[in-house]
Amino acid sequence: MSPRQAVDAHELRAAVAVVLPWLSGGADQPERSVLAAAVRLSLRTLEQIAPGHSVEVRVPPFAAVQCVAGPRHTRGTPPNVVETDPRTWLELATDRLRWADAVRDGRVNASGSRADISALLPILRMD
Repeated sequence: MSPRQAVDAHELRAAVAVVLPWLSGGADQPERSVLAAAVRLSLRTLEQIAPGHSVEVRVPPFAAVQCVAGPRHTRGTPPNVVETDPRTWLELATDRLRWADAVRDGRVNASGSRADISALLPILRMD
């Protein structure tokens, strides 16, 4: 696999800015392509912040990335998995939702000893 191109901070901000009204409850869900861009760029940013292969973060249907230093996972279901929906992921990534609250409320499924990625969040503050 070729290394991914670094995410441009301006590109990430622009992609997330488009979905902010929806995250704030003031708009309909954005078009699929708009939502996908925000999710993918924010997950790629997570990869850059915490390079590694010990945790897989999944935001279906848009993307999954491996991050966090530690043992590399190569086959089957990874031992450390974080899975959530696009809205929850973007709320976590932009500091609109706390990790503990998302896990408690069942909005995030985190399994494995390294799956707590709260120290890596938020990815981006949009004040």
